[in-house]
Amino acid sequence: MTQLSTMTMIAGATDDGHYANGFANGDMNSANKFYETVNESDATFNNNNYEGKSMLNCKSDQSDYDPKGKNESEKDYMFLGIKFKQPLKVVNAVSIIGFHLVSLYAFLVNFRSPHLFTVLWAFLVGGIGGFGVTAGAHRLWSHRSYKAKTQLRVILALCFSVAGQNTIFDWTRDHRVHHKFSETDADPHNSNRGFFFAHVGWLMMKKHPDVIRKGNQVDMSDILADPVVQWHQKYFVPLKILLCFVIPSVTPVYFWNEEWTIAIFTMAFIRYVFQLNFTWLVNSAAHMWGNKPYDRKINPSENLGVSLVSMGEGWHNYHHTFPWDYKAAEMGDFRYNITTSIINLFAKIGWAYDLKQPSKELIRKTIERSGDGSHTEHGMRCMPEEVPMEADENSNLVD
Repeated sequence: MTQLSTMTMIAGATDDGHYANGFANGDMNSANKFYETVNESDATFNNNNYEGKSMLNCKSDQSDYDPKGKNESEKDYMFLGIKFKQPLKVVNAVSIIGFHLVSLYAFLVNFRSPHLFTVLWAFLVGGIGGFGVTAGAHRLWSHRSYKAKTQLRVILALCFSVAGQNTIFDWTRDHRVHHKFSETDADPHNSNRGFFFAHVGWLMMKKHPDVIRKGNQVDMSDILADPVVQWHQKYFVPLKILLCFVIPSVTPVYFWNEEWTIAIFTMAFIRYVFQLNFTWLVNSAAHMWGNKPYDRKINPSENLGVSLVSMGEGWHNYHHTFPWDYKAAEMGDFRYNITTSIINLFAKIGWAYDLKQPSKELIRKTIERSGDGSHTEHGMRCMPEEVPMEADENSNLVD
């Protein structure tokens, strides 16, 4: 799950402008060419979960390859005396660090405390953006775990713009690669390379060549064919600037007389940086700490803390075991999974439908076959040896 700083975003125009416009205008020939070109590109400031050539000022990852066959990404790169496995993207690193430093200053100093309404507004905007990521880019577009009518897809696209991350296409592509090749060099934020890399470091350096190669193999035809995604692609930059930074910062000033400085610091920096880190925690903390009641052999874990700040995305051992489940969790009461509750509300009015989830029997068999024994209901019956298990009817969906 990933993001792009304002500085990086407005730095220049994409090399794929012609094909990107064709994609946004519904020209599928241009869309297919755009897809091929995008998958050869590098992540700019990227989230699962993100972000590539359809953004601005991106350079092709073909520069990672030696035309004589020697892969330069296998070398060690030095910057300020620090050794890196991949070439460092200085502009991205400076942008990320700069946003965090300004936000830290604003959080610690902030001149005076913001108005109570400004704080509440920050939480509301953060929740709206978070819903666009969790219910939209993640559960709908990346995993196709449910279907949504056009009006809901438009709402999700707008909410996703509030989060200030990257295009739906790039986010979805990188997340599908992450699931298919999790914890390998083809994983954009491979947690085996450490917490910092999985959390934010991967955004500061070029993608590993395996990420690019495997990204070219991911089927994105459903995303290319979605008219809402085409529309969002066409107006991505103004939507992001307007919905992530301008409207959230202007609202406190004109509705309850907040000071401009406090409003901008609170909404465009503190709220934005917190939201980015909440998303990043799914890639880092939820891949490192927690129990594994469904599959003890994978890194993703059940992490309550991450679930609280990411609107239900921290039940990660379950999610990587059953990625097609629209709930992204087994829990029935949804106290720590607000995204599921909102999707259920849209389902009641018919805007969300075909909500996919594995059978209870499949979940039980999986827990007993491969869990770590920590499941509250079935954990004690975990078997020491793996046994064959019938696949769920939805197991062929994107994982």
